[in-house]
Amino acid sequence: MNKLLRLILLVMTGILTYTANAQVDTDQSLNIKQQAIINISAVTAKGDLLKLKGELNRGLDAGLTVNQIKEAIMHLYAYAGFPRSLRGLQTFMIVLDERKAKNIQDEIGIDASLISDERSKYERGKAILEELTGVPETYPKTGYAAFAPTIEIFLKEHLFADIFERDVLTYEERELVTVSVLSSIGGVEPMLRSHLNLCLNVGLTPNQLQQFVGVIKSSVGKKEAKAAQKVLDEILNSRK
Repeated sequence: MNKLLRLILLVMTGILTYTANAQVDTDQSLNIKQQAIINISAVTAKGDLLKLKGELNRGLDAGLTVNQIKEAIMHLYAYAGFPRSLRGLQTFMIVLDERKAKNIQDEIGIDASLISDERSKYERGKAILEELTGVPETYPKTGYAAFAPTIEIFLKEHLFADIFERDVLTYEERELVTVSVLSSIGGVEPMLRSHLNLCLNVGLTPNQLQQFVGVIKSSVGKKEAKAAQKVLDEILNSRK
């Protein structure tokens, strides 16, 4: 009887350990919606509209709402420009019409909440940037911010207030959109480095970012993934 009891306990311990490890692995992996956001953003930034139609369908099937996808495509204009964003939205309209014709009912999802914060847009954007970086914006302006102060104002008021403040997407999701676009267009490694660091700051794990590079490789190409991997390796090594 004692041997049987010990065997049962051993089996139960094994099951619990496996379940715990499986949960950790799940927590450290990109979920299907996050992967869809990466694919949609990367392909939109590349301008591959035929491939985008497939990614949009997969994103909706994965559970992304219409408003979440619209928000991701609107968000990326700040990094890839209006032409890519508008063509992405036009393609999304076609996809939705095609799905409606097939009697597929897609969830619209929530819209952005009204802003009740009475601070100026500059102060709100500054506060959001501080939240993302964990660094107070109290130091003297340097680099491009000192050279062209107006663009620093644009960044605070428009990018981090008008765009990041909209709660249709989380900060994690917005950063995934951003690094997907930056990886896809290439040649902007300093910005990619900054935003990969922000990804870690807002809660994405190193394992999730390694997986992100794999998704970029599949959706955009080996060249773009290799460049992103190099930047990510530098960041992760510097944090050890």
